[in-house]
Amino acid sequence: MTEFAPLIDIEVEHDDWTEALPEVSAVVTGAIEATFAYLGAKEQLDLVVLLTDDAEMKALNKEFRQKNAPTNVLSFPAPDMMHPHLGDIAFGFETCVREAKEQKKTLKAHVAHLSVHGALHLLGYDHINDPEAEEMEDLERKILHGLGIADPYLEK
Repeated sequence: MTEFAPLIDIEVEHDDWTEALPEVSAVVTGAIEATFAYLGAKEQLDLVVLLTDDAEMKALNKEFRQKNAPTNVLSFPAPDMMHPHLGDIAFGFETCVREAKEQKKTLKAHVAHLSVHGALHLLGYDHINDPEAEEMEDLERKILHGLGIADPYLEK
């Protein structure tokens, strides 16, 4: 059976993304495509990625998760009736930059990790309990390894 790469629409709402990481669209696209390839996607799906700032992420987090704080990445799976649209992923610039520095990672590696993480959420994976978290983190490690990116869960 044929494997399909997702159709990805990237919307850059906050210009600091392309100033800090000029290849951000390629990083996000490559990581999401690697996720689909690793899992052997068998149909053509599409998704939207929003590269925004912490103010927008705080508003989204408050509206959809009742958390009044910015966050690094949010995934919004689409309802089944919107098939083949899989959903949307949003990234908050300032939080991603801060976390990359705190974790002593490049912004590129951190964004790739969060792209894989967000795509897995859209594909039905979660980390609500320990077994789910272990499964999801294991998949993230394997996919990122294929991209030449170190284990994001190792302490530095």
